[in-house]
This record gives sequence, structure tokens and C-alpha cells, in this order.
Amino acid sequence: MKTYSTKSIRNIVLIGAPRSGKTTLSEAMLFEGKVIDRRGTVEDKNTLSDSSEFEQNNQKSINATPLYGEINGCKINFIDAPGSDDFQGGALSAFKVVDAAIMVMNGTAGIEVGTSLYARYADNYQIPIVIAVNQMDHEKANWEGVLNAVNEEFGKKAVLCQFPVNPGPGLEGFVDVITMKYYNRKNEELDIPAAYADQAEELRSALMEKAAEGSDALMEKFFETMELTTDEIRNGLREGILKRDAIPVFCISAKENIGVRRLMEFTVNVVPSPEGKEEPTVDGGTVKCDPAGPVSLFIFKTTVEQHLGEVSYFKVMSGTLNEGADLVNPETGNTERLSAIYAVAGSKKEKVSQICAGDIGCVMKLKAGKTDVTLAAPGQEAIKHMVFPDAKYRCAVKAVDKNDEAKVGDALNKIAAQDPTIGVEYSKELRQTILTGMGEQHINYVKWRVTNEFKLQIELYAPKVPYRETITKIATAQYRHKKQSGGAGQFGEVHLLVCPYVEGQEAPKNFKIDGKDTVFNFKSQDITDLEWGGKLEFYNCVVGGSIDLSFMPAILKGIKSKMEEGPLTGSYARDIRVYVYDGKMHPVDSKEIAFIIAGRNAFKEAFRNAGPKILEPIYNVDIITPNEYVGPCMSDLNTRRGMIMNQDMDKGFTVLHARVPLAELYRYSTVLSSITGGSATFSMKFAEYVQVPADVQTKLLAEYAAQEHEEE
Repeated sequence: MKTYSTKSIRNIVLIGAPRSGKTTLSEAMLFEGKVIDRRGTVEDKNTLSDSSEFEQNNQKSINATPLYGEINGCKINFIDAPGSDDFQGGALSAFKVVDAAIMVMNGTAGIEVGTSLYARYADNYQIPIVIAVNQMDHEKANWEGVLNAVNEEFGKKAVLCQFPVNPGPGLEGFVDVITMKYYNRKNEELDIPAAYADQAEELRSALMEKAAEGSDALMEKFFETMELTTDEIRNGLREGILKRDAIPVFCISAKENIGVRRLMEFTVNVVPSPEGKEEPTVDGGTVKCDPAGPVSLFIFKTTVEQHLGEVSYFKVMSGTLNEGADLVNPETGNTERLSAIYAVAGSKKEKVSQICAGDIGCVMKLKAGKTDVTLAAPGQEAIKHMVFPDAKYRCAVKAVDKNDEAKVGDALNKIAAQDPTIGVEYSKELRQTILTGMGEQHINYVKWRVTNEFKLQIELYAPKVPYRETITKIATAQYRHKKQSGGAGQFGEVHLLVCPYVEGQEAPKNFKIDGKDTVFNFKSQDITDLEWGGKLEFYNCVVGGSIDLSFMPAILKGIKSKMEEGPLTGSYARDIRVYVYDGKMHPVDSKEIAFIIAGRNAFKEAFRNAGPKILEPIYNVDIITPNEYVGPCMSDLNTRRGMIMNQDMDKGFTVLHARVPLAELYRYSTVLSSITGGSATFSMKFAEYVQVPADVQTKLLAEYAAQEHEEE
């Protein structure tokens, strides 16, 4: 395979709703690009894109698959991205290495859930869009309806570059108003039939006007002559695409391979090459896409493939990569040797000797070449990391066979290293392994991989909620630990007072103890920012030497140990001030362990008498839904103790801003999809801890008491 120069490379991603035909379009592009000589189909399970068993059995894309084809001497790298929102990570990873997106739309449905979602993602990541209206040969194809929906969704940005002739089962071809030619079902270039000449001229005029907006020079010429050449139209559209002010619209039938070549030719002629593009680095600099520059590549995807092992997919951000190159991870200093490099078209990989800046390839079995990693010549900066949305689905996971727990943990960590939208963490607090992802389908796919690739059985179940415990009043307690079993014994007595910690409030010193006004003098203090949030302030106020100063760390240790297992529900305690003001010790039997136990139990008793409250995590939840589902969404939030803060509009959708307890969000993504027909999405982010309602606290205390009874 030849080496392609940077200016002869185009990088795009295929995005859109499920079932819009992205994988079918990929096969047609591979065929037109001379990578394959026979097109596979999703139904026959023989496409280069959907090559995994899970994808083939479910007839849907799960992974973003890098592919390529050659048209007119240029290489088009295109990534077939999943359509489901649960697997959005693939598209978002692709956004890092492409210069434009082709939004594939179903010509029988128009704007679907995935269309709007991925258009929003592309806008957020500043990726230009080209629309390809697919399935124009379908019996329910509705070209006019789709155009109306496109204009409503994208407004004046949308510009028609083609229109179909007799859409439906009798699709004859299409008229291209850039080339002003007619292309039949055989993709033969012909003169425009007289019946469509006026329509073509009208659309050509609108196209020239839109192209002229790309630059002042073109605008000036258009006003003077009311005409632009084909090359000037292309140049104007290129500028408009780069600014995301123009969204060209094409019509195709990927299944019948009608219009696919013209779409690829447009990509070569109009979509910008990566040459000269500057990519930001973690240190605030940039890496320029220059084949003569120092080598720098960015790994945007890793997978484990049968018979190959771990495969790392990368884009060469700068320089020219040669096989056998030794590169450095700028963030760790570790060196990697790329002994062999490959051009990649899904499951088909072809060894190459070099890859120029801007091109995409893959390498196998790197030591530490994981997703979101930069490998570069010594002295180069790391490329800025990818940014993904926060997880939307949370569950607990455990091995069915306890002997497999370590193996399951290792398998989950390997999967998470390949997919940045998967999170795996063992919670010491909850004593559970917590698995997070973008939705229930996403998590079920992880389970499938663990079962089928790693041959391990796992169970998914509802996770515990990381509650917090605190106090609302002042309380005192004392505890004597005395143990005598022959020989040296254990003795320690601690008197302490607890009160709530309030941010910004100076620690009070005046208290009433046993009916007497008492003023504490601080002999020493220890202020701890707790790793689970909140604070512990510990004050030594002992006078007269009733407890030696050397035992204060032991008392503090006992208190902290109890705060890690709160007295109410076993959750972490936080935001408490503790004053140790008296106690007793024994000249022989007082030891560190005695004061650890005395401090722990005195704190536990005082805590229970200080108006203890359970705090629960509250999340800010933003739901984006079509207007007709606002009522059901609001009703569902009310059943979840959600509080709707406000709502606004965004591109024809209603956005509900709510605050919802985490305890009520288990499987919310599945429920939201059910009540909105899959047309809504949401994001969630931790906000704060607040007190649970009284009835909820009563329920939690009863559940914890029952759990403790079972464990006895």
C-alpha cells in the first residue's frame, strides 16, 4: 500500500441514529474505495465494520470502527460510529481525530433521536457536519418531509447540494447542483433532464449564495456577477464547513450504492485535509499537523481482537511515522517500539512502512499504549486528553464464584482501559465494586464481554448509596475501657463533647456541661480534611494531666475509625468538632489500644445523642426531551423525590434542570428511554449532600438494624 501525503488525506466520522444505515454506507464506501470487491451486509453478518460476535448477533454497531477508501488519489479515513446513545463514547473518541462528520439520516424518518443527539454532540465538540439522506430507494422514502425536518432542525445552515429523481422503489438517480450533472442508478454522469433543469438552476443559485458567504472575496464576486465557478463554490463551502455555518445536504441509497461515490468525491474536494491543523497539548501548547515535524501520535481507541491481542488505533498528529520507531509517552517517560504499523479497514489490516501526519493506522501489543495516550519523539508534549460526559448508569458487580473475584476485577479494568466511558472502582465505604457507564445496554455489553471473552460469570445488582452521617446538636459522653486478664491490663477513660462543624464558623469554646458553664482552653488541635468530604476538628482541652498528651493521637485514631463506619448506617461521618476535655489513665495499664477503644466508643455514644442525621448525595440532572414528553418526565421526577429547578429550550427541545437524590436514579436511563420512546437523553453530575427526609431516615435505620441482626 502506498504512503499518502497529508494534503491527500481526509478524516471523517459517520454518525446518526440507529438503523440509519451507517454500516451499509461504510461497505459501499469500502467498495468504491477499492478496499473490497464485494459488499457485505448487516443481515449476512459479513461487513468489515461490525465484525464482533455481539454486533453481528444484534445487527447494530457497538464499537467505532476505523475504515478507509481511495478516491481520485486521496485517502478517506472514515469511522463507522455506533448510533445508540449508550455507546456514544465511540463517536466522541472519533471526534478527536476527524475533521468533519457525515450525519447519515433515514430518508423514511427524517430527524430521529440519534440525529438530534449526535448533532448536539458534534456541535459541542465543534465538528462540522455534512448530511447524507439515506434510503432514498425505500418505499416510504419522504424527501420533502426530510428536507422540512432538516430545515427546522438546522435552519439556514442547511444547503441542498443534490435532489433525488423519483425517490422510492423507482429511484432513478439524482441531480447534483455542484457539478450540474445528473447521475443515474449506475452512477453514470449525464446531462440534467429538461424536466429538472429549472429546479436545478434555482438550487444552484441558492448554493452559490451560501458558498459566497464563506469569504468576502466570493461574496463580492457573487454580487457583481451573480455567478460562481464550481471550484469557487467548493472553496466557499469549505470555508462555511470549517466555520460550521454551512451544512451541505446529499441524497443516497447506500444499499444500492447510489450517490455514494459523489459523496466521497465531495469529501475529497470540499472537506478540509488535516494539513496545518493545530492540536492543543496538555501543557497549553499546540502540535501542528506537519509531515516534516517531529513524530507525535495519539491513540484514540484500543481493542482486544481475536488472534491479534490488543490493538491500538492512532492518528499521526505530526511528523512521518516509520515502522520500528521508538517513541516516548511524554507523561510517563516510558518508551514504546512500534515494530510494525498497519493501515486499517475494520477487520482488514495491511502492513505499511510509514504513515504521514494526519493519517490513521494501528499497531499491536504495545506495552502501555492505552486509549487517550500520546506517543511521540523525545521532548514533545502530550496531546490534550479527550473529554467524555459523566456516567449515567451505576450498578454493583461481583463474581458469581468468589474465587474469581480477582480475575473479574482484572477483566473489568482491561475493558475500562479500552473504553473511557466505562468506570470501575472498588468502594471501601460500600464494600462493593461499582461499575459505571452510559446506559444499561452499555453495561450489559460489558457483562457480555466478561462472560464471552474472559469466560467469567458475573452478577449485576443495585448498588448501595454512599450516604454520609453528621450531627445537628451538642452532646457529651464518656467511656471507660478496662480489661484485666492476668498480668498487665488495659485501661483508658475518655470524656468528650461533640458539636456540628460549620464552614467558616470559628470553633466555640463556651459550653454547658452537666448544667455548668465551661470554657475550653485548647492545648492542641488537629484539623482533618476528610477524604470522603467534610471535616473533622479535634481539640485537646484536657487540664491537670488527667490524660497524657501522648495518648491524644490514639483517641483521635479511635474517633476516625468510627467515622469510617458511622454509628447510624455504617456510612462515613463528616463535619464534626470533637473536644476531649477529661478522662483518666493508669500508670501501668494505660496503653494506646485502651485509648483507641475508649475514644471510639465515647464518640459513638456522643454521636447518637447529638441529633444525628443521614445525608444523601444529590445530583444535578439535566433532561433533554421533545416537548410532548415534558409532562411524563416531570411526573416521573416527582416520584423520585426530584425537584425541578427550572426549564428552558434548546434547538426545539425542552431542557429540564432538576435535583434528584442518587438513591432514586438507579436504572433511570432505562426508564427515561421507555417513557419517551428513546427520544430523550440526560446528564447527571454530583451537586452536594443534604439531609434525607425523616421517613427516609427511619427506613434506612431499620434496614441497617436488620442487616446488623443478620450478620450477628
